[in-house]
Amino acid sequence: MTIAILCGKNQEEHQEYEWFCTAFIRELLAVDPSLKIQCWPAITDYNVVTCVLAFKQPPSELKKFPHLKAIFSLGAGVDHLLSDPTVPDHLPITRIVDPMMARDITHYAITAVLNHIRLTSHWHLLQQQKIWYKHPPFNLAHKTLGIMGLGFLGRSVAEAAVALQIKTIGWSRSQKHIPSIHCYTGEDEFIPFLQATDILVCLVPYTPITKNKLNHSAFAALRDEAYVINIARGPIVVDNDLLDALNQGKLSGACLDVFHQEPLEPNHPFWSHPKITVTPHIASVTDPATAALQLVENYHRLMQNQPLNNCVDRERGY
Repeated sequence: MTIAILCGKNQEEHQEYEWFCTAFIRELLAVDPSLKIQCWPAITDYNVVTCVLAFKQPPSELKKFPHLKAIFSLGAGVDHLLSDPTVPDHLPITRIVDPMMARDITHYAITAVLNHIRLTSHWHLLQQQKIWYKHPPFNLAHKTLGIMGLGFLGRSVAEAAVALQIKTIGWSRSQKHIPSIHCYTGEDEFIPFLQATDILVCLVPYTPITKNKLNHSAFAALRDEAYVINIARGPIVVDNDLLDALNQGKLSGACLDVFHQEPLEPNHPFWSHPKITVTPHIASVTDPATAALQLVENYHRLMQNQPLNNCVDRERGY
């Protein structure tokens, strides 16, 4: 019985993730030295593989494993698997649910919120120009933070914001109950949620339902001069609608860590837009050291025909 690791849609992209694969092999073997692991593109025998660990796997590669029993995503998202038509319908898919990932996402989100409200980039610009000029104090006293998506990651951000005494609300498809947070639920309450939001943090999973969800109508519903932070997936945002909302003054700015195409194309207008902060999908990266524990546990469960942890509901997309 062998585990195969697939990282990268092609050999060029695999080289970018080679450190990731090497770290996972090291950490998996540290948990269970008896494991047999192969890593694409150096897989020597597809017949012995029973479990695949995948992140942006090569097209059609998954159908080459005749005895595959399950696929474990190496990230919190699974859109790279659910969008692959060659993934057999009967195979269970799991995802990473890691407190360290939630910690990193939370740090990124709170940093983006505070950088915006405390005008960090503005003060840096004045420093470069050697200008000493005090504006009236800016704080979050009259601002509402809206968390779009209240799953494991969104809840972590929401609870951290409340701990910092930031007025926080949230929205999700299913009912959630989080202390000190008004939780909006379902499509009927999405627009009211946006209408009450000054700073929006997008953390919903990418599914057919959430594709293009942050569009002209959504931006129009936000409070005037709202700020948008996207840490989820690029295609949730309609790029041109975001640019229009920024250029027309409806939005005061945006912080974007995810994009339709990654790396972001050199000529994309986001790079040079004065109201947009671009980061290269670094809000959080799966930590092999902590993820290995749950992956090995799930692998043993798989081999013993026990229920798997963190299984994905294919219909819901997460």
